Amino acid sequence: MTIDRIGSVDPIQPGKKPGGVNKVNESPRTDSISISSEAQGKAELLRIQEIAMSAPEIRAERVAELKEKINDPSYINENIIKGTADKLIDALFG
Repeated sequence: MTIDRIGSVDPIQPGKKPGGVNKVNESPRTDSISISSEAQGKAELLRIQEIAMSAPEIRAERVAELKEKINDPSYINENIIKGTADKLIDALFG
């Protein structure tokens, strides 16, 4: 098998010499960001809104009803006290 040359080599033209690597100016750079006071305010409002949305709903009529029951001396008895204590213990440690 014979391999023919694809192109001729011209002895007059000098070959390419490997050039030096171009060095990039290496100045010390640091990335930074700044958050505007407007954006900080909006983020705080969003955080407050999320807290408010996750809070349990308070029903004023139910609160008034319970206040009325608590102020009634015949309502508070041993069963009510025991049931309330059990619910508190379950809520704290359950």
